Amino acid sequence: MKIESIVKVMNFHALLRVDFARKQAEKYFEYEKELNNFADIILNNRNLVLDKKTLKTNKKGKPLNIYIANDLGFCGNFNTNVNKIMEQDTESEKIIIGKKILKNGKNVLLAITKDEYKENTKKIEEILYNSIYKNINSEINIIYNHYYNISQIELIKKKILPIENKKKDKIEHKEDFIVEGDINQILINIIVLYLAYEIRLAQENSYASENVMRQMITKQSLDKLKEIKEENIKQQRKVHKQKSIKKTLENYINNMTEEES
Repeated sequence: MKIESIVKVMNFHALLRVDFARKQAEKYFEYEKELNNFADIILNNRNLVLDKKTLKTNKKGKPLNIYIANDLGFCGNFNTNVNKIMEQDTESEKIIIGKKILKNGKNVLLAITKDEYKENTKKIEEILYNSIYKNINSEINIIYNHYYNISQIELIKKKILPIENKKKDKIEHKEDFIVEGDINQILINIIVLYLAYEIRLAQENSYASENVMRQMITKQSLDKLKEIKEENIKQQRKVHKQKSIKKTLENYINNMTEEES
């Protein structure tokens, strides 16, 4: 079957990618923790907030949502669920990463495929810079399929700005800084780097989710094709057996007729 050959190739490619993608995602888990701690110390620092009058988001502004889907087929509802959320999201500004996702929504600032992501990082950084410098948005979120482990993938909406202090002890950062130059400009650059890296982490994580899901679905498809193939063979054998019995009976009847005559 031609379709079986295609699915086998897709399954093989997914298998090749899935282990690498999984290791990349797990490696970035630690990076993400450190990155969040770093940004938390800067953006939730009492001295910077009070003394230096650091940047704040525009509570009356629209959210900026970054949607990450995928470019490949055989990923089940990977893109469907992302699209459903985006269809309901009529107010926020959007950055869309992924070929198989709606591009005709309102307030789309940038729409690219995953393959085009690297060459468009500067454009993404410019959007982030303008958002902060011009105080446009109330918050920045990433919506994507998050890889936790080989058996758990979940569509999440992750807020990356403002950074919330989620620690149980609610540690108040009091580190003081000596600043030379425009503190706001320095902080904008730091925040843009932080946000751009968060998007990159989500992109890598989404890639792992995509390949794990693709490998699982192509395997299920191959199992189903095998089941159909086996059922077809059974039916062919049944038909062949029935024909054989019919022919035997016909021969027997013919022989009996000849003997009688």
